[in-house]
Amino acid sequence: MASRRTYRRYWAAVAVSAALALGGLAAPSHADEPAAAAAALTDPIPQKPVQSRTGLVLQEFAQFPKSEPVPTPTDPRLMRHARINTINELPDGSGRMATPDLNGTLYLTDPGAATRASGGTPHPYLDVKAAFPHFFSGRGLGQGLGYAAFHPEFGTNGRFYTIHTELASQATETPDYRQAGTLTYHGIITEWTADDPSAAVFHGTHREVLRIGFTGQVHGIQQIDFNPTAKPHDEDYGLLYLAVGDGGQGVGNSEPQNLALPHGKLLRIDPAGRDSANGRYGIPASNPFVGEPGALGEIYAIGMRDPHRFSWDAGGSHRMYLGHIGEHAIESVYEVKAGDNFGWSEREGPFVFDKKATDPCARILPLPADDAQYGYTYPVAAYDHDPGADWNCRSDVGRAIAGGSVYRGKDAPALRGKYIFGDLVDGRILAADTRDMRRGGELAPLEQLMLFDKSTGKTVTMRDLAGDQRVDLRFGTDRSGGLYIVSKANGKVWKVTGTRTFADCEVGNTPTTHTTGPDNWAPVTPAKWAYTPRETIMTEPGVARPGPRRPFEYAVLTAGPRYSSVTVEAEVRIDTPVEITNRDVILIWDYQSDTRFQYAHLSSDNTIYPHNGLFTVNDADRLRIDDQWNGTYGAPPAIKDDGWHKVRLTHCADTGETAVYVDGSRNPLITATDPVFASGRVGFGSFDNAGRVRHLKVKGTRAGD
Repeated sequence: MASRRTYRRYWAAVAVSAALALGGLAAPSHADEPAAAAAALTDPIPQKPVQSRTGLVLQEFAQFPKSEPVPTPTDPRLMRHARINTINELPDGSGRMATPDLNGTLYLTDPGAATRASGGTPHPYLDVKAAFPHFFSGRGLGQGLGYAAFHPEFGTNGRFYTIHTELASQATETPDYRQAGTLTYHGIITEWTADDPSAAVFHGTHREVLRIGFTGQVHGIQQIDFNPTAKPHDEDYGLLYLAVGDGGQGVGNSEPQNLALPHGKLLRIDPAGRDSANGRYGIPASNPFVGEPGALGEIYAIGMRDPHRFSWDAGGSHRMYLGHIGEHAIESVYEVKAGDNFGWSEREGPFVFDKKATDPCARILPLPADDAQYGYTYPVAAYDHDPGADWNCRSDVGRAIAGGSVYRGKDAPALRGKYIFGDLVDGRILAADTRDMRRGGELAPLEQLMLFDKSTGKTVTMRDLAGDQRVDLRFGTDRSGGLYIVSKANGKVWKVTGTRTFADCEVGNTPTTHTTGPDNWAPVTPAKWAYTPRETIMTEPGVARPGPRRPFEYAVLTAGPRYSSVTVEAEVRIDTPVEITNRDVILIWDYQSDTRFQYAHLSSDNTIYPHNGLFTVNDADRLRIDDQWNGTYGAPPAIKDDGWHKVRLTHCADTGETAVYVDGSRNPLITATDPVFASGRVGFGSFDNAGRVRHLKVKGTRAGD
């Protein structure tokens, strides 16, 4: 493995005798790495997730009881209904689902919940908080009962494992490993053995496996798990993986690169072994750093800040993926192999992280020309934070990846082979095709999936379902590959029961064939329009008119009927020179009057409210209705040049769903749901630019049919 060979070169140059006071070794240094000459990157990943036409159909599965952190938190981000972290099926054939609440309770949900329309009722299986007098969950986003992992033979041996945290100032046990400085808390791995694995409530024994001390309040042990694709007699069978964060200290020190410490690493241990330093677990002989002088044999991969969630693909070659929360700008998905080094804190995603930068806004730099010599492994998928122009870069922009899994279930065939993950804060659910997720290749394109509430059939967002702007999104799976969506905000879990295609209605077959010539159009200002046998041309920009804010100049197609559901296909061009930044043309649907209609604004700019989106004019100033606008920017600019562009707009009257496709894309550029008007005519125009339309085709359902 290249990364392991690289480390051998580093460690050969490091004086092993220069041991740290805490028993660690001096970390490999990149201090002599040549500084990047290029300027800092303000938009490191320009390609944004595209809006997918595919949407997840979500059915509420379970509601968890309200819980309280210990002690009472001061951070409002910890004040959630229930701090549930995941939901996963037990490997005992019972169909039961396990869910840890960071505030201290491990719940089970019975299998019958999946068939009940109202969802299931979780019941407490184990009160972890009560078992440990120094249990602590009231500071730091990941502290408390973080995760539970059930041994693949839990049905017979009754063993499972948990993470919990304790205040360092109260804990009576000494950590097996610790960071430099004053410790804030301990992360503890505990093995539990149930007397009766089939019992509804735990009764049995427990023992401590591993205790790690952390200096900061965040980025502790995020997940523990067994490889569910490993079979008996496989080398990986029964080995426990631990995703250990940097304790929030990675910017200030090199511990994630220090092989003598577990912090900022993915560990792999054998809970049944006893050859570790503390004698409570084993170290697999095949781990990549076993035998390295001064290195921990537990280490499987290194160079991590906050390794949020990992999983294995149940299909294909069973690749392992890890979602990694970035520091400044990059949220990443890695394919993990033994010995990998993800580079933190020398790298953030596939970029240089300049932790010595005097300007905290200028920390992301391009990779140096000689980067290959460092042996880093880079993400197979990633997205950046895309803050607004007025963002204070010294503050948190509010983005964090929620790692997911590759879908291999039966309920949603359209998702098969896609890695489904999302943003922990805003609740966006994203997808990357595993065929595009290639180590050493370009970042895989990302799609943002739509969501449909099964009970209403309507489009929703996770913020809608969670009832909060901070969703605290998580994912879970069952043994058949089913996918579950989790929110701490209201303590609910939803199951993905299928997929739907947005705006995929039967629009009807009534065509309008006469779409050229002055007799077929009614312009606001006829003198500003010209007609050829193929084109309808707005020759002059419009000017603002009295009344609500709306497009200045447009023409309504008077030929043909009024439509309810409709598809409009055309080629459009903006004639205003490209040097003008706010160029636009519009397509109108559901036109009823000069102050009652809807329109698609197709612009060369997407950074302000009135540009490049879908809008409703309803006897008031135009209201933006599209799904892509986030308050800072919208969908990628529709038209940036002076050429012709194909546009297709589909509107479904019964749902109000509208999708705009540009240049033959299979996914829509802009979407919205607004059934405000039942029917109307179509049109073309602009605010204050010149443009033209040709090859206009209209087909749909005649209003009243």
